Amino acid sequence: MTEPAKRNLSNKVIISCAVTGSIHTPTMSDYLPVTPDQIATSAIGAAEAGAAILHLHARDPQNGRPSADPKVFMQFLPRIKAATNAVVNITTGGSVNMTIEERLAAPLVASPEMCSLNMGSMNFALYPMAARYKTWKHDWEEPYLLNSDANIFRNTFRDIEHIYRQLGEGHGVKFEHECYDVGHLYNLAHCLDRGLFKPPVFLQIIFGILGGIGADIDNLMFMKKTADKLFGNQYRWSVLAAGRSQMPFCAHAAMMGGNVRVGLEDSLFIGRGKLSISNAEQVSKVRSIIEELGYEAASPDDAREMLGLKGYKNVKF
Repeated sequence: MTEPAKRNLSNKVIISCAVTGSIHTPTMSDYLPVTPDQIATSAIGAAEAGAAILHLHARDPQNGRPSADPKVFMQFLPRIKAATNAVVNITTGGSVNMTIEERLAAPLVASPEMCSLNMGSMNFALYPMAARYKTWKHDWEEPYLLNSDANIFRNTFRDIEHIYRQLGEGHGVKFEHECYDVGHLYNLAHCLDRGLFKPPVFLQIIFGILGGIGADIDNLMFMKKTADKLFGNQYRWSVLAAGRSQMPFCAHAAMMGGNVRVGLEDSLFIGRGKLSISNAEQVSKVRSIIEELGYEAASPDDAREMLGLKGYKNVKF
């Protein structure tokens, strides 16, 4: 009996969509998904628009504050799975104010196909955004932003190994390795040398967060060159850029053979001064860019094959 022929995936670009995150606050956009219903609806819309991977955080449905509560996650995860076969990628970053135990609570319950994993400790500053707003929907928002000048986003080597042991070995989870600077690539290479993680690895190279590498195309070229040197052909990569750099960086990444991430976690806008009305709107725009460049949006099953995922039947939601 002959084996089925493998699909040609060389022309496929994986679109990830980060649906809500923990950076932006409800005052910044009425379109930011907050409640489980809003998160589910927005995620499903993004998948229908062409997102193969849905990167998910949770928020307190009463005030929109970032939440690590597995009970909140479980109000939207089953609904997303029932409506789409998109790959669910649950954060292990949570927010910079959460402990490692809090950040792992939901993925340990849900056992998703993928989780994000931040590859180094860093300053993670949001406070300049506070100056743009005079009034706030909720009391927590302004101090949350202003106090971020004291934030250290903790991701030590011990933390990284702990997350790998718990989720990688314990649940067969593959990781979106979030690399905010060149040193994070070297951190991942060190972990691979120690036998942590199984190649090919999936890099998410991040630009424009205050505390990480800047949103400069020269930096994109250097990060890609460094990844080539460290990982050879044993990796796939994607790019996200914060704010107004989102779409230009995605276009450059696609032209360089990379994958892309969009979503309201990374930018609230669809164009200069124009708020995006949904995650689906951003996915549709980046999909058009990809297709104009001669590529195709990868399906969820394409992404599973490209990244070596365990499959949606093996999750616990």
